[in-house]
Amino acid sequence: MKLENLSIISNEKTQFDGKNYFCDNIDMKSISEGLSKNFKVELFVRKSKTERNSHQINIQNISMSNGIISYISKIIKSSKIHNKYLIISITPYTFIVCLLLFILKKNVFLYLRSNGYEEYRCYSKYFGPFIYHIMFSILAWKAKLLSCRPHILKGKKGIIVSPSQLNEKWFLDRKPVNSEKIRLLYVGRIKPEKGIVSLLKILKKINLDFKISIINPEKNYDKNLENDKVKILNFKNENDAIIKVYDDHNIFILPSFTEGHPQVLDESLSRLRPVIVFPEISHVVRDRKGVFISERSPEALSEKIKTVMQKYQTIQEEMKTNKLPTKKNFLVEITDIINHNKKI
Repeated sequence: MKLENLSIISNEKTQFDGKNYFCDNIDMKSISEGLSKNFKVELFVRKSKTERNSHQINIQNISMSNGIISYISKIIKSSKIHNKYLIISITPYTFIVCLLLFILKKNVFLYLRSNGYEEYRCYSKYFGPFIYHIMFSILAWKAKLLSCRPHILKGKKGIIVSPSQLNEKWFLDRKPVNSEKIRLLYVGRIKPEKGIVSLLKILKKINLDFKISIINPEKNYDKNLENDKVKILNFKNENDAIIKVYDDHNIFILPSFTEGHPQVLDESLSRLRPVIVFPEISHVVRDRKGVFISERSPEALSEKIKTVMQKYQTIQEEMKTNKLPTKKNFLVEITDIINHNKKI
């Protein structure tokens, strides 16, 4: 059966080493690879000036651009054979592309993974949200919206999906935990909106015997963040090797100031490792067992960590009742939406 053409457009910076393409965002890899089983996918990305080797993208047709002119030019050329476009996130680049696709009367599916208002606020308290609001309002007028959480749509019409990287491996052979030592874990980029720098400042003031591992997909980071208690690792997740990383720790901390549907939270829960978040993203708790909210202060976080460690076995038993989304179901959702089997 002949597969229908689909363009996936992302602002993600990607490295080409002469043979293979690499990115730091696992979503970029999994969505493009997953949809390539049901569509003839062409992926449009930006060229990275720095090395990025966290995730190899295993699809045949990848178009990389050095700048905005090249980026737009290649996408316009693709419009001769492509009618459906999946745009991932709103950025100045993807905003311009969407406008052009509207003019060309193409089917545009816009996937929003997080609250852009809050993300842009991290760059400029007042102008950031205002700029995002303009872009979002214009694109929501014409694009078919998909999102991982209802509040991200701001009342606009769209479909809620459940992103996930979980396959059967995540639910098998769960390892016992060492609950005598406090071993904290954070998986994600070292960026202002991710809250990791704020977390490290708080941890400096905590009078507990702990260690924290930061699994950072980017090689370049501030080495001054490391010390005897803080270890930063650039990790290449091949064949779900990161499962062992979760198993080697006992509490996952998600310090972000803004999140839509953090997949790392579900990954930790699947390995029966409790999660601590802060009030700014309390909405991610929902009906999940094993997720705890702490105020963003040394005293509150210290008490929350101690409480979790003291009740660890009871918490783990409750976590076994969680019903978590899977990668397979997520890709089916996206495919059905693009094929118009699920109306927006």
